[in-house]
Amino acid sequence: MIPFTYAMIALAGVIPIVLYRFVRGPSIPDRVVALEALVSIVMALLVLNSYIQGSSVYIDAALVLSIFGFISTVAIAKYLVRGDLFA
Repeated sequence: MIPFTYAMIALAGVIPIVLYRFVRGPSIPDRVVALEALVSIVMALLVLNSYIQGSSVYIDAALVLSIFGFISTVAIAKYLVRGDLFA
């Protein structure tokens, strides 16, 4: 269990760096990539927490989060390319 705890600490340590890039990103695509990285980090934390606690509830939450992260990334990319979300 100790290596998983260290992995969670390392992932939690990366979150402020990614949040900085999300807030101060020089362009919109940089912010989208930072948002996707943040979603991936939170998913990894949920899966590690699920393994440590022996509960599958967190894995279900990670799957739902991954679906929302993918849909939001595709929607933002479509908006950036076309300028309209529903066209």
